[in-house]
Amino acid sequence: MNNGFGMIIELLVAILLMLTIGYCILLNRRLKLLKADEQSLRATISELVTATEIAERAIGGLKLTVHECDMGLGERLRKAERITIEVDRTIAAGKDLLGRLSQIVTAGRGSNEPLAPHNEGKPNDAKAVAAAAEAFAERLRTKVHGLAA
Repeated sequence: MNNGFGMIIELLVAILLMLTIGYCILLNRRLKLLKADEQSLRATISELVTATEIAERAIGGLKLTVHECDMGLGERLRKAERITIEVDRTIAAGKDLLGRLSQIVTAGRGSNEPLAPHNEGKPNDAKAVAAAAEAFAERLRTKVHGLAA
């Protein structure tokens, strides 16, 4: 019986060893897969770090470009405002000059005396000249404000 009992124990140990070897093979396969996943994860992390560095450099370049554009645009706006102010002053001076010229023409003409015809038979009326000058000043003002905007 000793021999039979020893044989059963040896058989049980052999079965347990086979199960252990089978489980070790299974664990080995899983560890290989895990190691392969680790390598691909490391590669992915490396690519992500590289992409992040590239994005940070691009953001820095964009910030610099935005700053330069802001400075250029600000200078252009200041220049446009100066030009607009100068054109408004010129228009006001032109209106003042036109008013004085109208007064001179009216005073020089007399009360109701019509002016002599100008070149090619066109009458030289102060009101017509004033209206034409006003229309020209308005066109100039519209053009300058259109460029400034």
